[in-house]
Amino acid sequence: MHRHLLDPRPGWERIVTEQGLIFPITTRPDGTTVPYWNETAWYEFSLTEVLLLESATEELWAMCLDAAGYLAATSTDARLGLPAGSLELIRESIRRGDQSVYARFDLAPNGTDLATGTPARMLEINGDTPTGLVETGVAQWRWIEDILPGTDQWNSVHDRLVQRWRDLAESGALDGDLVHFLHLDPDLAADDGELEMTIHYMLDCAVQAGLRAVVQPIDQVGWNRDREVFVDRTGREIRNAFKLYPWELMLGERFGRMLLDRAETRPVNWFEPAWKALLSTKAILPVLWERNPDHPLLLPAFFDSPRELTEWVAKPLHGREGDNVRVHRAGAPDVEMPGDYGAEGWVYQAYTSLPTFDGNHVVLGSWIVDGEAAGMLVRESDGPVTDYFSRVVPHAISDAAAPDAEQAREWRTERTGQPRVPVLPGLTADRSAS
Repeated sequence: MHRHLLDPRPGWERIVTEQGLIFPITTRPDGTTVPYWNETAWYEFSLTEVLLLESATEELWAMCLDAAGYLAATSTDARLGLPAGSLELIRESIRRGDQSVYARFDLAPNGTDLATGTPARMLEINGDTPTGLVETGVAQWRWIEDILPGTDQWNSVHDRLVQRWRDLAESGALDGDLVHFLHLDPDLAADDGELEMTIHYMLDCAVQAGLRAVVQPIDQVGWNRDREVFVDRTGREIRNAFKLYPWELMLGERFGRMLLDRAETRPVNWFEPAWKALLSTKAILPVLWERNPDHPLLLPAFFDSPRELTEWVAKPLHGREGDNVRVHRAGAPDVEMPGDYGAEGWVYQAYTSLPTFDGNHVVLGSWIVDGEAAGMLVRESDGPVTDYFSRVVPHAISDAAAPDAEQAREWRTERTGQPRVPVLPGLTADRSAS
């Protein structure tokens, strides 16, 4: 793993904006700006390193599904900071074998040679509302076509997402061919349009798979009292919905109360499904460690206190974008990030240093689509916490040529046999997860 400098493409900001990355620049609170998309550098990986990261990602996914099933069976709503009745809704989702689309791991790479020992260690997983798809599936792929044509990249995200929506339609997981894509109103999100950008990209993948799609803010979803169903802003019933809105927030609102009360006469097929709330909460981290003690891909983690850890990171259960994270290191002042999380509870995870390249702290975002590793994006930050002001940097595999169409198709259709949904201990899903 190496970082290389290069000159950005002339007009790079216009190029990536036209490709759908609508916020290539991030504005800081003081009014200064920093690139969000940073192509003044790129990261080089070997094929061996990528294959190890791919294998690690799929092993972590299997462990996360096991931990989610255990967490659903043994935890409580209060322990997870969720409204009363949430876990029963989640357990029902698991029993049905509700299908999912994607997730993203955040991994701390092991120094500069990922082929020596463990390639990376898991920092966390966002299994409910991960963003970064346009950056991964479009911007960096177009970058490598322009800058390093013929060179490979660990990146089948776009093709796998299109295929995933096609599979959902063909398997009967969808009710009809219309999917509503729901996001927080941009005026309320305060995120430079990231959620809206991501939802439109996912919509485009579904349309390419042959589905029909409607997009609207989630706060404009309505309730038809006579029919007892959710409806869109035109009054049309919502049968399938992909949302970029966290389950822990949705269930705490009047909207979510309808779900907890089982008020629907014809329940919506949600993507991501309710069980994905367990792969969004940081509560999954201590459960992973309990279920897989001393696993080389994991960091020790505990509920409520650091226990025997001397250096640790405190994370709120529902925290996002590094908000409220506290880093404690021996002999150094604590690093505390601002934010509004924490009342729901905390976990404490062992501190691990991120490798730095030219002063940049690096985290790898590793994607899972339908249970299979699908690609990577590299993020850089100024400090040990990857926050809202981090940058995305493209990557390439230096010792592998880009596959031809036939080879790429073969790789995408290859099945790993990885699990697709969690299972409650002692139970099996009601329908096939294949």
